[in-house]
Amino acid sequence: MRVSQQTRQHRNRRRSVQLLDLAPPANDFLSDVLAGLTAVDKTLPCKYLYDDLGSWLFEQICDLPEYYLTRTELAITKAHAAELAAVCGLGVAFVELGSGSSTKTRLLLNHLRAPAAYVPVDISRVHLLTTAESLAYEFPRLPIFPVCADFTRPLPPLELGADRTVLYFPGSTLGNFTEAEAVALLRNLVTLMGDDGGLIVGIDLDKDPAVLEAAYNDSRGVTAAFNLNLLARINRELGGDFDVGGFHHRAIYNPLYHRVEMHLVSRRDQTVRLGDCAIDFRDGESIRSECSHKYSREQFSALTAAAGLRVRQIWSDPNDLFSIQYLTPLAHPGERLKV
Repeated sequence: MRVSQQTRQHRNRRRSVQLLDLAPPANDFLSDVLAGLTAVDKTLPCKYLYDDLGSWLFEQICDLPEYYLTRTELAITKAHAAELAAVCGLGVAFVELGSGSSTKTRLLLNHLRAPAAYVPVDISRVHLLTTAESLAYEFPRLPIFPVCADFTRPLPPLELGADRTVLYFPGSTLGNFTEAEAVALLRNLVTLMGDDGGLIVGIDLDKDPAVLEAAYNDSRGVTAAFNLNLLARINRELGGDFDVGGFHHRAIYNPLYHRVEMHLVSRRDQTVRLGDCAIDFRDGESIRSECSHKYSREQFSALTAAAGLRVRQIWSDPNDLFSIQYLTPLAHPGERLKV
């Protein structure tokens, strides 16, 4: 087999990194899918959208003209990278949740002062390792410890040799959770970061529904392929018999909950089998596969307070589409946490 010069160069750029594999067992996927599909209102957890193909498709979504989120957050990060690094401080352990391709992370790593370690956490093992190896080549003196895990579950203590831990949670991923789920997750993150730690989080701001719906219904159909891949994944990994062509993608803004909802809508009456379970669908019935909540500054401040965090600083774009916010635990010395 002939190997191209580009492939050789890519291999030469890679540096081996050691993976901590805490990925949930496969039977969790099956139980979560069955629980969601047998509920009165059918749902699937959005974390399962991100297998290797799903992660790749999401990277393509980030470059689409309608999908303003990534380029806007990237622009904010570029404009304020020095300030974002400054709030992290010297010798910090920098832990990224849902790392993906870590494009924005590169900007921050270039500005951090002598970081003790970089820890990317992602559920997609292959995607995580590829990105970690690439970053290890670009930052040869930086200890990099990739962790394959579901960060919605409490992570074990990470001994990283740093006095302070700052978590990085970009991409408005926190918006994928309901208010109760988001508060529970943030409380877990408070434990992970410690009393002196911090959290840099990307938050999409509430705006014109037409702009929001266009971002999740792109004209090229990439988001549709990303969504439908979840059904194909269930077939591949769990032995389901979904007719993927028997469903179509739809994303709508739900003003009651200030969120965009992605759905997989049945094109006809049909029955899907998964193991011993038969799941009936009516024509037009949908599976909700993702929610993306949008916040005002006031709404997000109230959410963080419920989790024991305080917003310390906010960076935004000129059009107020997106924000990056820096949070710290409320329970600092001299500051009592009300419960």
